[in-house]
Amino acid sequence: MNHDQALALLKEYTKSDALLKHMYAVEAAMRAYARRGKENEETWGLAGLLHDFDYEMFPNAPDHPLKGSEILKERGCPEDVRVAILGHASYTGVPRETRMAKALYACDELCGFVMACSLIRPNKIADLEPSSVKKKLKDKGFARNVNREDILKGSEEFGVTLDEHIRLVIDAMKSIAPELGLEP
Repeated sequence: MNHDQALALLKEYTKSDALLKHMYAVEAAMRAYARRGKENEETWGLAGLLHDFDYEMFPNAPDHPLKGSEILKERGCPEDVRVAILGHASYTGVPRETRMAKALYACDELCGFVMACSLIRPNKIADLEPSSVKKKLKDKGFARNVNREDILKGSEEFGVTLDEHIRLVIDAMKSIAPELGLEP
């Protein structure tokens, strides 16, 4: 499965602009981590891009991402990408054994949180700093649907400090700010 095929699949199953932007953000973060670790950027990007493609059709656990994984298999998505996607939802019981799987878990919730932090700022993501994100993490009323434990656990499992992780995600999302609607 190549990037164009993945985008076509994504748009076939996902209509929500917010969800599409979330998957673009996670793709950007995954690609940044792949470059940093000298991993396969295309493969890691696919995992980020497709991790929630089935969420609108199957919003309830465990259908998402289990049913999505079946669709991905039929469409020729690589096994390692499908396993990483299954592992991003802890309730599937699929262990995160690869660096790609750990990165996907680490990036998923944080990308959503960084998006929320950016949207309330006058300059959006342009001048967002990790310290601001960490301050908002302490505010339980802000973006209350984002699981803060997953953010902390993801950073720890992946072996990066929270500051380092937030910085990489911010920078990755800045690189596609127009697609994310995060230009000032």
